[in-house]
Amino acid sequence: MTQQRMDLAALTPRVYREMKRLEEAVATELSEAGVEKEVYELVKIRASQLNGCGFCLDMHLEDARKSGVDEQRLDVLAAWREMELYSERERAALALSEEVTLIHGDGVSDETWRRAGEVFSETELAGLVWAATTINTWNRLAITSRAQPPRRDSRPPE
Repeated sequence: MTQQRMDLAALTPRVYREMKRLEEAVATELSEAGVEKEVYELVKIRASQLNGCGFCLDMHLEDARKSGVDEQRLDVLAAWREMELYSERERAALALSEEVTLIHGDGVSDETWRRAGEVFSETELAGLVWAATTINTWNRLAITSRAQPPRRDSRPPE
């Protein structure tokens, strides 16, 4: 069983508080720019899937369900390219998020950027870059510290 290494929020409360403020600012920017909440949730979930961040997956899948994202869309998100369940805006945001997350490859391709620019305004695109960057930071913090999500049932860990 994996145990949490450290509690970054407790050990570095100012930095953690500022990171939370950044996340809130990104959410506000996206909302004010007109990016749908579902798009934002899908971006966070997909990046967390690619990074293997259980803490963030637990949190953002729960958030997505609470905000009304269809369960089937969440179930098959890892195979979004094969499914007809996602809008063009969602597809463009997911492709962009994947390439930002996997930046060590070839970076963000001109084709992905062009496609995203066809369905998002420049302000929306800027917000999506911030969204992908922020969730990747959270993933790295959670994975490094081995953050554990709160249990939702009363079963003890095995």
